Amino acid sequence: MTRVLVVDDEPQIVRALVINLKARSYEVDTAHDGATALRLAADRHPDVVVLDLGLPDLDGVEVIRRLRGRTRTPVLVLSARHSSDEKVQALDAGADDYVTKPFGMDELLARLRAAVRRAEPAGDGDVIVDTGGFTVDLGAKKVTRAGKDVRLTPTEWHLLEVLVRNSGRLVGQKQLLQEVWGPAYGTETNYLRVYMAQLRRKLEADPSHPKHFITEPGRGYRFQKQALRPSSPSPGTLQT
Repeated sequence: MTRVLVVDDEPQIVRALVINLKARSYEVDTAHDGATALRLAADRHPDVVVLDLGLPDLDGVEVIRRLRGRTRTPVLVLSARHSSDEKVQALDAGADDYVTKPFGMDELLARLRAAVRRAEPAGDGDVIVDTGGFTVDLGAKKVTRAGKDVRLTPTEWHLLEVLVRNSGRLVGQKQLLQEVWGPAYGTETNYLRVYMAQLRRKLEADPSHPKHFITEPGRGYRFQKQALRPSSPSPGTLQT
């Protein structure tokens, strides 16, 4: 059974979530503040966390950061904060999705299922990609760099996975959003910018000049296994 940790200080929302989740055979733990949430996450090992940002003791973004220091468990933010900056801040801290209040229960449950699916092994056998700077093992769901494991969130991993499977090919923005976040997404390009920046920080030798995670403005992204080398100029060619 999938275990869900619900973190929210609004009793009516917690009650509604517990009823709906248990009716669908989820196991549910609840916390009304950040400290309790962190303790339960360590003790109960949930498969997914549904987290409100407005907690009485800790800001939800800080809870995400602390969770990410110890686990890759998917985090689905459920918040009344609507601004784009606050969404990006939560995603940048390591959240996997963001739902604003008020919300539809069916949509929330669909996004929760998608988050759990993204965290499951992809069944890619022995597919291993070595770029020379880092290695991606799709079967083991593992990335190593300089001999050390690189910690990725479930969403970072799923984004990497889609790009690696399409190595050398352009993957459109809409396709990436729908494959990684689900069919309801298609225009949230800020999600892609945030997560691509995170992948580059973790994997590129020079994140400001990426050689493997290439942006094609207005179109999408491309994973390049081998860094592209600049072509040699023909004799007599003036370079600018």
